[in-house]
Amino acid sequence: MPSRNIIKVYVENGYYHIYNRGVEKRTIFEDEQDYRTFLKYLKESLSSPSNLKTKTKTFSVRGVTFDATPRQVKNFDKKIDLMVYCLMPNHFHLLIKQKGHKDIGEFMQSLSTRYSMYFNKKYKRIGKLFQGSYKAILITTDDYLLHLSRYVHLNPTEFTKDIENAYSSYAEYVGKRKTSWVKTKEIWSYFNKASIDFKKRGNTYRDFVEKYQTDIESTLGKLTLEE
Repeated sequence: MPSRNIIKVYVENGYYHIYNRGVEKRTIFEDEQDYRTFLKYLKESLSSPSNLKTKTKTFSVRGVTFDATPRQVKNFDKKIDLMVYCLMPNHFHLLIKQKGHKDIGEFMQSLSTRYSMYFNKKYKRIGKLFQGSYKAILITTDDYLLHLSRYVHLNPTEFTKDIENAYSSYAEYVGKRKTSWVKTKEIWSYFNKASIDFKKRGNTYRDFVEKYQTDIESTLGKLTLEE
């Protein structure tokens, strides 16, 4: 993958398309457990601490056994809003709003490191899992934001017609599932604005994603995973 979008422009309260894939385009989600583990890490990082259960574990050091709380994962509930996500066999997409100008860097380092350690341990491998640093595109217009969400949610059509049950946030947007750490309100709000052109072709987010006909590349440009 070329080094496009590695140089990142960070701004406070900025919206970003974050993506990365496996080194040499290798698979990074081999089975259902892998997908669920990545989602678990997202949940732990982005949920309000009050919604997370703190579990104690039994430890033994030099013959002494005791119960203690494991080191807690760094929490980004007040720093990052995850609006859209999609996990594919060899890559992932996240649509994120960061509050501070350095929040995405810290969040992605934590997420990528945790998942790489899990994956390498499970499959008894060493070395980098992802193809370089994550890529980040600053989103500067409403139109771009909306069409990007559509593009990300349509990614699974490469493998399935049942995009509601793909490993993505689409189920949250069509009312099939509620997840506190997926922030749908902002994108949903656009569908109450009669001035948006695509409203003429459908009144719901589902209509926009599944029925609206447009050339995605003409709207978004070649922002996707480059060859």
